[in-house]
Amino acid sequence: MKQIGLFVKQDSAAQKTADAFEKWLEEKGLAVIRQNAFQPQLGLQTDRETGVDPETMLCVFVLGGDGTFLSASRWIGEASIPMIGVKFGDIGFLAEIAEDSLFTAAQTVLDRDFEVESRSRLKVRIFRQGRLCVEETVLNDVVINKGALARLANIETCIDDHYLTTYRSDGLIVSTPTGSTAYCLAAGGPVVHPAVEGILVTPICPFTLTNRVLIVPAMSRIQIRLGEKAADIVATFDGQQGLEIAPTDTILIEKSPSPLKLIKLPGHNYFDILKAKLRWSGGRI
Repeated sequence: MKQIGLFVKQDSAAQKTADAFEKWLEEKGLAVIRQNAFQPQLGLQTDRETGVDPETMLCVFVLGGDGTFLSASRWIGEASIPMIGVKFGDIGFLAEIAEDSLFTAAQTVLDRDFEVESRSRLKVRIFRQGRLCVEETVLNDVVINKGALARLANIETCIDDHYLTTYRSDGLIVSTPTGSTAYCLAAGGPVVHPAVEGILVTPICPFTLTNRVLIVPAMSRIQIRLGEKAADIVATFDGQQGLEIAPTDTILIEKSPSPLKLIKLPGHNYFDILKAKLRWSGGRI
């Protein structure tokens, strides 16, 4: 029996819609694997059971906002299962459809009338005293950020084993093109179309004003270490989970071999979502 994944924001309106949607799917003879969104946390959970079988699961519907979608992408892990976001309220960058279009769009998906778009992800590995202690995959970004009472962080950055610079800043964002419209955008980064192959390196409030956003080739390997006096520095993954890092840690970031599969429905365009979210004018002045 074909399965449908249903990943739901912990919100009363989203849960109520999910109840009706789950019943609708089951009436069509589909098995539903339902999961509530995980809460962001400091500290990594490595023993999470997904219940996801890429051989039997047709797709995953994500009911919530962009944060819920990022949580869902971590739920499926490396599995090549198409996902579609259903946004409640304002339009989100990762949402393909609005709540009131859910059942119509779902029928379109069940009729297989859609395309699948690949979104690049990043593999993040943290080595502590020479041993691999963390391996994560992110859709948006990994952020190296100072705590509330920390001073400017000294972040030594190398590209393909070649020293680039030591950023003196509040932090550093390494993101995918998909993540260019998230924290990277708030930090002054550019909007990069998700089909563009590249990795963005964005300093947060740099002490040296000539430190600007850098876009490197997608095959680049980024290595990050902290200055010796660094303290109260945290690495976060898609804003969902994180951990404190020490000056002795080495962070390696590169393109993941497992892109995320995103469902694109007929007549939907990335630039329409972009214009709506950023409130750009749609016509000439």
